[in-house]
Amino acid sequence: MSTNTFLSSQRNDQAFANIWQELKWRGLVHVSTDEAELEKLLAGEPITYYCGFDPTAPSLHLGNLVQLLTMRRLQLAGHKPLGLVGGSTGLVGDPRPTAERTMNTKETVAEWVGYLQGQVQRFLDFEGDNAARIVNNLDWTAPMGVLDFLRDVGKHFRVGTMIKKDIVASRLNSDEGISYAEFSYQILQGMDYLELFRQYGCMLQTGGSDQWGNLTSGIDLIHKVEGKSVHALGTPLITNADGTKFGKSEGNAIWLDATMCSPYTMYQFWLNTADADVIDRLKVFTFKTKAQIEELEQAVAERPHQREAQRALAYDVTSIVHGVEATDKVIAASAALFGQGELGQLDEPTLVAATAELPSAVADRGSLGIVDLLVASGLAASNSAARRTVAEGGAYVNNEKITDADVVIDTGKLLHGKYLLMRRGKRTLAMVEVPA
Repeated sequence: MSTNTFLSSQRNDQAFANIWQELKWRGLVHVSTDEAELEKLLAGEPITYYCGFDPTAPSLHLGNLVQLLTMRRLQLAGHKPLGLVGGSTGLVGDPRPTAERTMNTKETVAEWVGYLQGQVQRFLDFEGDNAARIVNNLDWTAPMGVLDFLRDVGKHFRVGTMIKKDIVASRLNSDEGISYAEFSYQILQGMDYLELFRQYGCMLQTGGSDQWGNLTSGIDLIHKVEGKSVHALGTPLITNADGTKFGKSEGNAIWLDATMCSPYTMYQFWLNTADADVIDRLKVFTFKTKAQIEELEQAVAERPHQREAQRALAYDVTSIVHGVEATDKVIAASAALFGQGELGQLDEPTLVAATAELPSAVADRGSLGIVDLLVASGLAASNSAARRTVAEGGAYVNNEKITDADVVIDTGKLLHGKYLLMRRGKRTLAMVEVPA
């Protein structure tokens, strides 16, 4: 079990003296425990570290990708990762800023645990001296009775400290309030760190800076119970240069599961990165070196219209998540849509994903005249407008120019037996589905 081929080929930037300095240059250190001690620790003998992922959905998303790639960078530096998927914490859910989470059934959470474990495994190496491990906190939480939990763990937490955590304080001051279940989440996460410290000698937990209260709960618990000092690293929450939330596309998260967010959609998401954001994204989401990123930064300044940085970003991240083969298919699909490649060579999932955002229509097999198709697809407002488009040389079906307004498209030309890609002029596209 190992990472995908593209990710396995990536390396940390040797231009930096140590991994801590590289993490700082990439903007991945927002908050941490003692910085000097942590830098010294990471520059020394290999340590075990962990990051947790709760199964609150059937897939991880771009916010989680920050953590997965940070874990990978630390592993490349020689350290030993533990990927924790929260079979128990996922049953509760960490507090959200606005309202209580809807609890999923135990069966659903267990199913999602399996999905997330598979995703985490794609980003880490499970071979060699610093091989990764996947752990599930349900393994040590489920056997524990409530009285043991309260006596052995709960007694070390002070309510006054717990309610000062930012997320808890904001919920306490809201109309929604906070349930005891979500209030106790930080105890469960603290117990995870303690258990991983005991089992594996884990010395570092990473996570988003919005999780800092939960990260420090484990540090405090280990100090109280074991008398030892451990560390935490909080990465910044990624936002766009204009202050808007990163990772949303029309209100929907960019998921790492290809069935929930196709490689084509992911590639286009990164390709549309603003010039003001692209260099920071390259630092966080790719393994390109400082020299390579500085070269792309110069390209943004001098040749922004060529979008070299965006294309490099889109290629690398899509390859990291979905592999080179899927990424190459995406690029081929993008070219083929506008006549620069063979549409017939695109597999059906790639074709469907590439055209998902286009205007679409459904046509009967008895109505495949070019005029009917142009009107049905919305590329022409009327039959006369459709005929004019054909006469002017602007009508295309599957990238083939149609010059006769009386032509009826043969069903043998249907892509995958049911699709026609319509184009008016150079760039106005629509998709027509022709059911059997």
